Amino acid sequence: MAEAAHGPSRRASGANAASSASSAVGGSPDTGARQLKRVLTVPDMIVYGLIFMVPIAPMGIYGGVFSESGGMPALVYLVGTLAMVFTALSYSMLIREWPVAGSVYAYTSRGLGKGIGFVTGWTLLLDYLLIPVLMYVVASTALSGLVPEIPPWAFAVVFVVANTFVNVRGIGLTDIVNRVALVLEVLVLLVFVVLGVRWLLADPVSRGFSLDPLFNPSTFDPNLVMSAVSLGVLSFLGFDGIATLSEEAKDGRRGPGRAMMASLAIVGALFVLQTYIAGCISPDGAAFAGDSGNAFYLVAQVVGGRWLYVVCAVATALAWGIFTALAAQTAVSRILFAMGRAGGLPKPLARIHPKYHTPYVASLFVGALTLVLVLTFGRLGTDTISLFVNFGALTAFLMLHVTVIGYFFVKKRDGRWAAHLLSPLCGITVIGYTWWSLDVPAKVLGLIWMAAGIAYYLVLRYGFKREVTIGG
Repeated sequence: MAEAAHGPSRRASGANAASSASSAVGGSPDTGARQLKRVLTVPDMIVYGLIFMVPIAPMGIYGGVFSESGGMPALVYLVGTLAMVFTALSYSMLIREWPVAGSVYAYTSRGLGKGIGFVTGWTLLLDYLLIPVLMYVVASTALSGLVPEIPPWAFAVVFVVANTFVNVRGIGLTDIVNRVALVLEVLVLLVFVVLGVRWLLADPVSRGFSLDPLFNPSTFDPNLVMSAVSLGVLSFLGFDGIATLSEEAKDGRRGPGRAMMASLAIVGALFVLQTYIAGCISPDGAAFAGDSGNAFYLVAQVVGGRWLYVVCAVATALAWGIFTALAAQTAVSRILFAMGRAGGLPKPLARIHPKYHTPYVASLFVGALTLVLVLTFGRLGTDTISLFVNFGALTAFLMLHVTVIGYFFVKKRDGRWAAHLLSPLCGITVIGYTWWSLDVPAKVLGLIWMAAGIAYYLVLRYGFKREVTIGG
């Protein structure tokens, strides 16, 4: 999950995180920076996107999505997939115009101006900083359900310290480890699906298959569903990280866009499938009443017993707390390193370890900040943290669509109204509705963060006369 995540890439792994984030944030590769080697095929990038979206991502937040949607979790992920398709189309258009490693802020900087690009990137930074926190909270909640004697925060501290150590030492996640993790996640999902279908067909307690998880007319409310989508869209964050691979793709103009669409289609189908089956198994939520944090694992326990609860919980903990969280923390440290090197943040963040050749100051800072945020925000629960994370991502996606309209349709006047006006307007409508459905505290925190970024930019740019860039 992730660019990057949204992130990430928000959730880029190992060397890819360092190279992509550095070129995207610290400078523009089309102005003389070192070029990256073009080796990635579309299938490579599809795997990359699937890894960061985490095929079993709904398992970690299922309880919140179920309750917020009125018992229609599958509908939430169906709508979420549609919302992300329009966003992927806008990404594809901008990648074809500027096939460089980067993210939303790189494209808004080029299409709308560096000031707007900076504020967009600063807003997305809220997402970057809170994504690892969410990963650790979800993972620690899963493990705490298995070992209730140990408080969740203790698991989170262990995860943060271990991943920070790995970041400083520079032992990144390799491509083969990522692929093995992806295969294991899909196997866990397959086991759940097979046992769930068998239970629905054969168990006398089962109510059988129903359309209710997709659409229940007795509980359907557009506002309710979109409120749940604002939580469920978290599971899709990370597909946009494929945009950071443009300079490493064999077909830098078309390959990333195709990979985005394919990975969204695959993961969207997997999200809908697992939440639909879970919704049929416990249509009223009775299986996890009083324990929404471990909702999916309790549903799995109904069809497979305690061992399936353990398998799903451990798989979620490993996927979120180690693989994705490590990648997210790595990406954040590289982004802060590149911003420090470019002068947008304090210079010490750009220091390189003499032995390990890693941005150790940025890595230690991210580790310490993440630990503080985990201990502070952890008590709020995954649902609340998810909404804070989504503010940054959804705001950035809105600016992505605005960039397509502003650059192609207004500035270049190319006349392609369907691609460069109608499609991004559809994206703005869906993403905007989802953004509006965020809880008030999430919007307040996000707007305060945006205001701080604007003030920071104005002081550096016009007070100290310094060029301030995040990307582009």
